[in-house]
Amino acid sequence: MGGDCEGARDNMRIWVARPEPGASRTAIRLRDLGHRPLVAPVLAVAETGERLPAGHFAGLILTSTNGVAALRPDERARFRDVPTFTVGARTGAAARAAGLRDVRIAGGEARALAALVAASLPRGSTLLHAAGAERKAEPAAALAEAGYALSVSELYATRIAPSLPDALLDALGARALDAALHYSRRSAAAAHDLAGTHGLGGAFRALTHYCLSADVAVPLVAAGVAVHFVAERPDEEMLLAGLAASKPSGI
Repeated sequence: MGGDCEGARDNMRIWVARPEPGASRTAIRLRDLGHRPLVAPVLAVAETGERLPAGHFAGLILTSTNGVAALRPDERARFRDVPTFTVGARTGAAARAAGLRDVRIAGGEARALAALVAASLPRGSTLLHAAGAERKAEPAAALAEAGYALSVSELYATRIAPSLPDALLDALGARALDAALHYSRRSAAAAHDLAGTHGLGGAFRALTHYCLSADVAVPLVAAGVAVHFVAERPDEEMLLAGLAASKPSGI
């Protein structure tokens, strides 16, 4: 267990480190819950300009709303009626809003997405993953193990911010922040490292840290940072519900 927290608090000043546009959406949710967000992304998402390859694909894999946003109008039209498998509900909603009609949503995890594909398409089918340049081994590993051929197009990439904004540095330096929300392993590591670069590693450690999953918490734990709360499944609703947790349930 981690985090020296005496109990749940209202009106917390919370650092939202995730990239846009998700950071602003989260800030709205936090305000609705009575907290004061400080939006300071440590990663920025940019399209690579890569196009989807020609050829027939039995299914389209989407593991992030960034992949949906990077699809060009002609690519959306091309895959309009192709079975589209998304890792979670938010990506699924974005896919439908983009005009994709046959959207099938997994339970928020990459291996669950692979299981959904296996229940929907015959072995040997060729799939296309509209992915980011930085990605995890799943769902590619599970799909390959299940007998599927996967082609990957890197449509977007995330870059670490060169520094933290003055507003965040001032808040950290004054110990005016209560908590930080972490949505990915890479952003958690970047937040930790950037705070240290500015000589504010101690202030960062003193925050109450909330993580979307155990995987997200890995770089913090490796750095000796106590994690107060880890969501049982990688879902924002569960993560935000954890803000009311009176006892640590982290690592």
